[in-house]
Order: sequence, then C-alpha cells, then structure tokens
Amino acid sequence: MQTRIDRRFKELSSQGRAGLIAFVMAGDPDPATCLAILKMLPLAGADVIELGMPFTDPMADGRSIQAAGLRALKAGTTLASTLDMIAEFRRSDSATPIVLMGYYNPIYVYGTAAFLRDAKEAGADGLIAVDLPPEEDGELCLPALAAGMNFIRLATPTTDDARLPAVLANTSGFVYYVSITGITGAGAPDAAKVASAVRRIKRHTQLPVVVGFGVKNAEAAQAIAASADGVVIGSSLVDALRASLDTTGKPTAKTVTAVTDLVADIAQGVRLAAAASVSTI
Repeated sequence: MQTRIDRRFKELSSQGRAGLIAFVMAGDPDPATCLAILKMLPLAGADVIELGMPFTDPMADGRSIQAAGLRALKAGTTLASTLDMIAEFRRSDSATPIVLMGYYNPIYVYGTAAFLRDAKEAGADGLIAVDLPPEEDGELCLPALAAGMNFIRLATPTTDDARLPAVLANTSGFVYYVSITGITGAGAPDAAKVASAVRRIKRHTQLPVVVGFGVKNAEAAQAIAASADGVVIGSSLVDALRASLDTTGKPTAKTVTAVTDLVADIAQGVRLAAAASVSTI
C-alpha cells in the first residue's frame, strides 16, 4: 500500500524536481503557534513536513534544535499532544506527508504498539528514530512497516558500501542522507561531495534520496537539489522562529511568517535547480 510519502515523491519525479522537506519542532514555541505554522508550510512550498518530537536528550541535534525542543517541553508539549496536532492539521490537509522525527525513548515510554496505532490514526506517514540502528529493527522499524508507516533510515558520510545494505534493508519512503559528519546545523555541505554520495546510495536502492543537516539557505538548497530527490531544511527555520520571539520567549505577530517566508525563499531555490537542469538539456 502506498503512503502519502510514496505518492508525493512520485509526483515530484513526474514534475522533474526535488522536494522540499521542512522541519519544525512540535509545540515550538507553543502548540497553537506551531499548528499555525504547520498549516502554512504547504502553502509556502514545503512538499513534506518533518515534525520533531521533543526530547530532553537529543544527541544528534545541534544547539538550535535542542533549544527548540526545550521551548516545546516548557510549553507543555508531549508525544500525545504532538499526535493531536497532526490530527488537527489533517482536518484541513489530507495530502501533505508528515514524518515524525526523534528518539526512541519517548515512544518506548508511550508504548510502541499504542504509539504506532495512535500516530497512524492521527495521520502521520513516516518515522525517523535516529538512535535505533538496523540491528534493533524489531523494536520499532518492523512494527512500523507492519502498521503501514514508512520507516526512514539515515545514511551518513561514514556509511560505507559494506554497511549500506544493512541500513537500507528495511528502509522505506526515502533515504535520508546526512550531508555532514556531526550534529544538525553544524557546518555546510559540499555540493559535489553530496552529489557523489547520492549517486553511490542510488546504486544500492530505488528509493528517493533526500539530503539534510547543514542546508541553510536557498543557494545551498538549489545546489543540493541538483543531485538529490529532496532537501531538508531545519535549523535555519528554527533559528528564524527563535529570532521572531519577544524577550520573554513568547511568539509575536512575526513568528509564523518568519518561518513561512524563509520556506518560500528556499522552495524557490529548490525549484530553480529543476529549471537549471532543464535549461542545460
């Protein structure tokens, strides 16, 4: 059975362009403002939404996303309220794929079977659990696939050809290539090296390959979109949100548009990559 993620990447392929995956932290800076941002993301040009699940110990995340998670937790965000937010989003948008990204601990505490049931019912389409390696697929990956959700695995610059088949074995939806060695928001990707890595991964899988970590602006997104099937933008959106808050950390009239205007700008960069490709044929 095809998921929204599968259908969206088929649509993008037929359009001859990469997709834009926009990351926001659930509940940042508060649930109501986050929901308003979520509803505007597709209109701004996001093809897929990646929704962070706040956690107190996000080992793969840089300072910006760590701070976003803490703001969300301070605002009372829980895993249950994150799923409620998705359900509310689905009242007005039945097409945009949503990928939940985070760590296994909150899911384990919630109860894996109950979480998968509730996430699917709320309208989530895929999962990224950055701290579960392929050797632990029985914990979450295989149950998620059985529940009809995509389980998306990360590949990194250190994932060599010997390791890659294990990483890809039960991956579905797309492969998430981490373009830098390190945490989110650290450094900037080298477009030529990313293109080479994407080609290498594609020799092992028919799945779309999207690229994230370190993509900060429209120019970088355009460069990455020339070789990848999708571009993830996260820390820059979180930084734009943070900069829009008042001195007490509360949202202002500029908070929603601070995020969506940046998404629109980066979406234009992603689309320019496709236009440049056509012009060279």
